[in-house]
Amino acid sequence: MAGAGGGNDIQWCFSQVKGAVDDDVAEADIISTVEFNHSGELLATGDKGGRVVIFQQEQENKIQSHSRGEYNVYSTFQSHEPEFDYLKSLEIEEKINKIRWLPQKNAAQFLLSTNDKTIKLWKISERDKRPEGYNLKEEDGRYRDPTTVTTLRVPVFRPMDLMVEASPRRIFANAHTYHINSISINSDYETYLSADDLRINLWHLEITDRSFSIHLICLVWYIVDIKPANMEELTEVITAAEFHPNSCNTFVYSSSKGTIRLCDMRASALCDRHSKLFEEPEDPSNRSFFSEIISSISDVKFSHSGRYMMTRDYLSVKIWDLNMENRPVETYQVHEYLRSKLCSLYENDCIFDKFECCWNGSDSVVMTGSYNNFFRMFDRNTKRDITLEASRENNKPRTVLKPRKVCASGKRKKDEISVDSLDFNKKILHTAWHPKENIIAVATTNNLYIFQDKVN
Repeated sequence: MAGAGGGNDIQWCFSQVKGAVDDDVAEADIISTVEFNHSGELLATGDKGGRVVIFQQEQENKIQSHSRGEYNVYSTFQSHEPEFDYLKSLEIEEKINKIRWLPQKNAAQFLLSTNDKTIKLWKISERDKRPEGYNLKEEDGRYRDPTTVTTLRVPVFRPMDLMVEASPRRIFANAHTYHINSISINSDYETYLSADDLRINLWHLEITDRSFSIHLICLVWYIVDIKPANMEELTEVITAAEFHPNSCNTFVYSSSKGTIRLCDMRASALCDRHSKLFEEPEDPSNRSFFSEIISSISDVKFSHSGRYMMTRDYLSVKIWDLNMENRPVETYQVHEYLRSKLCSLYENDCIFDKFECCWNGSDSVVMTGSYNNFFRMFDRNTKRDITLEASRENNKPRTVLKPRKVCASGKRKKDEISVDSLDFNKKILHTAWHPKENIIAVATTNNLYIFQDKVN
């Protein structure tokens, strides 16, 4: 399976697993988002308890090459707390929906985290020195009487144990009526968008009391507003949105009807008219009661080059060329064997699961999750695919992951797993790929698995 750098086949090995082994998983510990920063040195996870945990990649061990770049806890902080909306009598969960890193410009790191309603900009900084020798303060912080100061000292910095601090620099609130499902930083690194079910806001990272759009209502503008005058006429909702990686005026958003709209902010302040509409005609032979549900797009990601975008619906991953709107250039079936199980998946609500997808560093391989703690990779060059499993049974370092196969029907072979024995409570919704290396992060319920390519 090709990796970050090109088309050579590689083997994936277990590297690390983070999180408790207990079978009884606390709701607050369930991982809800995973994201590498731009260099891949830091890896952030958010959970349903409102916490953000940041892991830092250790420097490569030249003697033991197999222990290359392990990730250890760098900082843990409480990003969001549960709140209550007294006007609407609604509880606002602390769950972290998305994390996005800003490119590093100085010694500190910055990231955006959001729950259903409020987005926060966090500064992550290190401190390994402390000032000593104040003139008007004792070392324990008590203030001196200025009349007792007879000589002046020059304060000095003394070394101290490294301390990582997370401090909120901006809070962007009160601009979303519905639950936020996406945030995306613009390539100008000054603005970002946030999307909920019916609206997309454009924010400036330095301005917290307004987001930009066309209607000035309580200092809030919207760049996309699909809310109908009569809510009974509502036929679709926004499911994901992302800025183009290179073109700061372009963004896309996907809908529950399986369409993707590309908008150009140069055309008008309110992007109610899209520049392009990407939609694949439905195959009439596959039409069923569940067609609209499984066509809903749960994630959309631009390739690093900006030429393509990838969408994930319930059963497949599709690659679209931005120059061709009428159909995807590539379609990969993630778990087509579940098509016959849609009725039971509807009854247990699994059909509404929102799977994410990601590109490798060179846009040659795409990855997404499935059930039974399986995750899938598709090589765009060789058209080969592989199914791997995140399991504690293979938790020895450098253990090569064995490809897994699911038997849809007929006689099951020795190494195959029957579709009826899949565990739908074990699912991989969130995955991330290191931007420069063949290192991937895969979130099961409350565990974060890290795999890397085999180093010979």
